[in-house]
Amino acid sequence: MYVDLDGTLIKSDLMFESILILLKKNLFFLFAIPIWLLKGRPYLKLQLAKRVQVPIEQVPVNAEFHEFLQKEKERGRKLVLISASNQTAVEQVSSHFDLFNECFGSNESTNLKANNKLARIQELNNGESFSYAGNSSEDLPIWKQSAEVLLVNCSQSLERKIKTTNTKSFDSAPSQFNKLLETMRPHQWLKNLLVFVPLILSHQISQLDLLFLSIIAYVSFCLCASSVYLLNDMLDLKSDRQHITKSKRAFAAGELSLATGFFAGPLLFLIGVLFALLLPQSFLLVLMIYWLLTSLYSFRLKRLFLVDVITLGVLYTMRIIAGSAAISVQTTVWLITFSFFLFLGLALVKRVTELLNLIGEGKQRAEGRAYLYTHISLLSRIGKASSATAIIVFILYITAPETTQLYSSPLILWLICPLLMYLLFRIWQFAHTQKLEEDPVLFALTDRIGQVIAVVCGALIWLAA
Repeated sequence: MYVDLDGTLIKSDLMFESILILLKKNLFFLFAIPIWLLKGRPYLKLQLAKRVQVPIEQVPVNAEFHEFLQKEKERGRKLVLISASNQTAVEQVSSHFDLFNECFGSNESTNLKANNKLARIQELNNGESFSYAGNSSEDLPIWKQSAEVLLVNCSQSLERKIKTTNTKSFDSAPSQFNKLLETMRPHQWLKNLLVFVPLILSHQISQLDLLFLSIIAYVSFCLCASSVYLLNDMLDLKSDRQHITKSKRAFAAGELSLATGFFAGPLLFLIGVLFALLLPQSFLLVLMIYWLLTSLYSFRLKRLFLVDVITLGVLYTMRIIAGSAAISVQTTVWLITFSFFLFLGLALVKRVTELLNLIGEGKQRAEGRAYLYTHISLLSRIGKASSATAIIVFILYITAPETTQLYSSPLILWLICPLLMYLLFRIWQFAHTQKLEEDPVLFALTDRIGQVIAVVCGALIWLAA
């Protein structure tokens, strides 16, 4: 039996996994990879194999098919691993699984897939009948010549193309569209509602033309943010696979192909930019800075002590700045300062929650993060101070001369202070009692009490106007 590797034995693709590992080691390889690819995929795979080694023990396998191979091995059946991945990588995989009698992969000149793979199988098999296990449409020429067809992790549309009766199916693939939509994290789009804050606070929400511009800004931010979510999940494969809940993410679990991520990420970003072109140039500039900073966060900043949470505070604030740019209104320094300290505090809540969860898992630190469980007390103090600072800044905003000019009854805004204090310190109390999910911003937006407070605050702002 001849067995394919990428997508068949394992749920992932070694070439894309290698690219991600290489880029995490040194982002400047981003310029070398296209040059290698111009010389052909075999050459690219060779260069990747020389520089990185994928931790095969962490890569998810197609469990049902893997169990089948183990039983066939015990029966004494000859198993041959044959893949388009580089020969060195294929040998490493073969050694790890200890199932195969022989293994064959691509070399510098030959990409061992489709007809090339069929020719090698026929050469190895001396024209005799053979069985082949694969997962993609590129395996169709091989299946047509196979005595036994084994479909692993195949889509339903591909399975329908196989006409032979001697067919076995294993580990049917989930819907790639549904998994892509899930990985885009539409629930996180709630955070992008911050782009509407300048429209509301400038008392212009009734102007339909400005509302339309804010909606375009919101859509643009959602698409660009989702493109970075895809990038982040692909870069975090190693750490996510070691995490109790994050290991279920589509890329980490192998339920969404990395090839889809490499294609969909840039496409979402491009569409987001096209929407941004309908808005003032200042919005596009803010969006570009946001996207670059978010990408840098995914590659490097998230692993730096305190730099990560400061960056998150800046990124949330940039949503508000972008909302101002979209409708061409000036953002007050009070709003920017308040937003930064508010979201810095919430980012620190998230880190504290993650560390408390680690203690329950018996770990001392999170993979890919700079924090230890011993930092919980320090982070809590900084976070609570930041939350308190946000409230103080809001009080200063209420008493500022420009506020008294903007609102007819600014004293009503004082009623927001106790509500804000209650909400923030309730979140901290939930964090320390481990009743909080790891994202406090989403908690504040989806919690029933948080929603009531938001509505009441909105009503108070309307009354004050």
